[in-house]
Amino acid sequence: MKILVTGSAGFIAGYLVEELLKRGHSIVGIDNFSKYGPVEKSYDHNPRYLFVRGDVKDIDLMKELIADCDQVVAIAAMIGGITYFHEYAYDLLAENERIAAATFDAAIWAHQQKKLQKINVLSSSMVYESTTVYPSPEGEQLCCPPPLSTYGFQKLACEYFAKGAWEQYKLPYTIIRPFNCVGTGERRAISEKEILSGNVKLAMSHVVPDLVQKVLKGQDPLHILGAGNQIRHYTSGADLAEGIALCVESEKAINEDFNLSTPVSTNVLELAEAIWQKVNGDKPFRYVSDKPFVYDVQKRVPAVEKAKTLLGFEAKSKLSDMLDEVIPWIKEQMKAGNI
Repeated sequence: MKILVTGSAGFIAGYLVEELLKRGHSIVGIDNFSKYGPVEKSYDHNPRYLFVRGDVKDIDLMKELIADCDQVVAIAAMIGGITYFHEYAYDLLAENERIAAATFDAAIWAHQQKKLQKINVLSSSMVYESTTVYPSPEGEQLCCPPPLSTYGFQKLACEYFAKGAWEQYKLPYTIIRPFNCVGTGERRAISEKEILSGNVKLAMSHVVPDLVQKVLKGQDPLHILGAGNQIRHYTSGADLAEGIALCVESEKAINEDFNLSTPVSTNVLELAEAIWQKVNGDKPFRYVSDKPFVYDVQKRVPAVEKAKTLLGFEAKSKLSDMLDEVIPWIKEQMKAGNI
């Protein structure tokens, strides 16, 4: 199968492209390097991987790339951690809507005029931002109040793009919601904004790399957002890549939506202490609570049975093992000046 992956130089896409190539697919990747700047990937010289540096909003370019593809995985977006939601509230909404519209325009054209079979849309756990139902099953995003953050609202809009493209143009889709990806590949985001947490400048990315860099830089006491009782499901990038690949390949995924996540809940304080112990050993764990952000969702707990039943997918990687991989990688990135 030939698959177009948008945002192919990004964090989750890095795991996904590698997984799809391993499964024998041919990949066309497009990215404009807007978040991290130019990056090299292990598969850059794979003969079944073609990379094009370009903007997904360029409809003519997208039509050219998608013309002979069987499927597209729409990952390209402005995305980051909690600081992104507050520093770029308008840009996240406006830019991601433009990206979504251009991607769907090209996909609808390719489905009608060429051979495109399906679009796979990476949504987000943030569509459940306003839920009070835990675990949150697929379909709950249609029952709970809409997300309050512009990021969560736009991700929900992406799901409606898929719904509308099917209803009007019969473009098949799969909606994919990864939960709290953990892995190697994140760098300091290119940004004019500088956000401090104590004496450390955040990477404007996600909680794991930001906590790791603060501990590695010797911050003591460690600064965390709020009380640290925010519940998350930290899921391996490799596991997520397998789940997304199954969504691409399985006929059972057509016109379905899936939460892809570990079933294990971890609060931020537990995460912070686990990182502290791996770096500092028996040194007493000390922390202070900074003022939390408005859109720092206190609880995200997904239902995962649907992906297991329809796709046979289970995320089995343990957080401790993920940290053993991520901490040394971030340490090396810090030395190189990338974080």
